[in-house]
Amino acid sequence: MQNDGASCGCPCHKMAGVFIVVFGLVFLLGALGVLSAHAVGVTWPILVILVGLKKLIGGCKCCAPKT
Repeated sequence: MQNDGASCGCPCHKMAGVFIVVFGLVFLLGALGVLSAHAVGVTWPILVILVGLKKLIGGCKCCAPKT
């Protein structure tokens, strides 16, 4: 049986929430003028790529089916 992440202490289950918060902060800081439009335009694709690589490379060991 796979773990749904609710009772798991594995940090990979929090990755989606952290990504959404950081993604939103980048756009908020851009809208407030703290980050330039160029910085926002460069930052958000890098965040998406990093999260994708994390999912591809660093699979969650706690959710793997137990054999």
